[in-house]
Amino acid sequence: MITFPISKCTMENQYDVTILGGGLAGLTLSLQLKQEKPDIKVLVLEKREDAAPEAAFKVGESSVELGTHYLREVLGLKDYLDTEQLPKHGLRFFLSPKHKDEIHKRVELGPKEFLPVPSHQIDRGVFENDLVKMSRDIKNDVLLDAKVENVELGDDTHQVTYKKDGESTTVNTRWVIDATGRASFLKRKLNFAEPFEHNVNAAWFRVDYKIDVDTWSDDEKWHSYVKDGLRHFSTVHLMDKGYWVWIIPLVGDRTSVGIVADESIHDFKDYNSLEKSLAWISKNEPQFGKELDKLTDKILDFKLMKHFAHASKETFSTDRWTVVGESGLFTDPFYSPGTDFISIGNTLTADLIQRDLKGEDVFYRTKFHAQVFRALYDNWMPIYVNQYPLWGSSQIMVTKIIWDWAAYWAINCLLFLNNGLTNLELMKDLVAGPTALMNRYGELSLQMQRLFKDWEAYDTADLTDKYVDPFDLKFMKTLQEDIVEKEVDDDELKRKLMENMELLEYVAAEMFRLASNSAHETSMDIPVDPYTMSLNKDRTLESKNSKELGRNRYVAKELQNMWMYPVPVES
Repeated sequence: MITFPISKCTMENQYDVTILGGGLAGLTLSLQLKQEKPDIKVLVLEKREDAAPEAAFKVGESSVELGTHYLREVLGLKDYLDTEQLPKHGLRFFLSPKHKDEIHKRVELGPKEFLPVPSHQIDRGVFENDLVKMSRDIKNDVLLDAKVENVELGDDTHQVTYKKDGESTTVNTRWVIDATGRASFLKRKLNFAEPFEHNVNAAWFRVDYKIDVDTWSDDEKWHSYVKDGLRHFSTVHLMDKGYWVWIIPLVGDRTSVGIVADESIHDFKDYNSLEKSLAWISKNEPQFGKELDKLTDKILDFKLMKHFAHASKETFSTDRWTVVGESGLFTDPFYSPGTDFISIGNTLTADLIQRDLKGEDVFYRTKFHAQVFRALYDNWMPIYVNQYPLWGSSQIMVTKIIWDWAAYWAINCLLFLNNGLTNLELMKDLVAGPTALMNRYGELSLQMQRLFKDWEAYDTADLTDKYVDPFDLKFMKTLQEDIVEKEVDDDELKRKLMENMELLEYVAAEMFRLASNSAHETSMDIPVDPYTMSLNKDRTLESKNSKELGRNRYVAKELQNMWMYPVPVES
């Protein structure tokens, strides 16, 4: 560590917090810090020279429950989002790879009715321009066209040097936050980058036109499934083995379109230009390709990203710096988790800064936050790693999506929405030892992803003309509704988490029975250990959380609502 005197800078150049990068992560953090401590002095340095373009700016346009709560409730942006951005009607998935020329014949998973928990489709250019104004309005110093040149870390204060209008300026700051996105300024400077083996790539473009999948078919039965107009407001996923294509509505009747694909199945060279992407979509999603053929003159941009997933050896440092947003950890855009991880990273960062500025020793808390944040990432990544081949298996994907959502609402959302992640005593109880709740959760989540992968060899049927609404499963509806209830105390939160964990164990066991009956014709009444179950008869697993479960008739009955094969006969 380098120590230098604070007198090197004038009082005007002294800050409590300097945020490198004025994108979504950096700007939302600047709002959060000021709202929690109005007298805090915050500097945001953003390299872009002027206002961001509308529509054709960044991806990460779709929010889900956790990130939406952060934007609406923590930052107080509810009214803004309701008036200036689009509402979102959940995530919607179209499967059945043999029926990609007739959307009404595909297996469709998505909500039929209006959802009780709001979420949004966000034009990132519009949003980040407005966030700059909001941050300035509450007296944060937000500088555009400010390129960070150097950061020197000191014992009591850090120095940040940036260039603006051809002149270099150095400021003193107690905290440095890296929100520079994939530029990852601190990660590169301090050499703590960590590659992650998830070889999936993406290409995307925006269209100055309202693309509405509801207009792709005149089939009356298909239209009867969903209230008029709601399909359009969903984040649409068109799926087959190794890929998904997104269709996201934006304000101003514009649309975001993207391809996300596993390199081992779909060569990036086949869609790494606009012309190739359009041809790739026409080949792999022919009905959508015909729609896009009419709109080539309305395409606004084209961008791509190769091997986007990455980790970080460090995220929260006891030397008073953190990395947030894409500067630190990035998972995969499937399920739209980007804003979630920004929300969690920002909230843990704000907790450390506020406590430090009050004189609290945050050494241990910093270490603990870093461990928890990384554990959340590590528990989430198995959802994606080596799983893209499953994207073409309709029953597996319906089951997997139901599971992934249930786990997300039951644990991640419930914890965040009740301020659990910054409650050190609570979190210590939840992570202490292999049988603690969060460790059981991670182990069970990994076990379920193994189940889906093992199931792939057996799930080969062509399913068509099926509609699955996850909220027809009563426990799914309850899990989502529970996350928006008013905050509960520690004891009640622990009770609800334990109750949800037990539900997940029964759901996992029943999903295994369905898969095993389909693959091996086993009885639906077999006892199942959710921590050691396996469709691979040659695999032997052990677990400190091992427990055999009989059937939970409530869970079994509800899961019939997502099972598209004939319901197994019970013995």
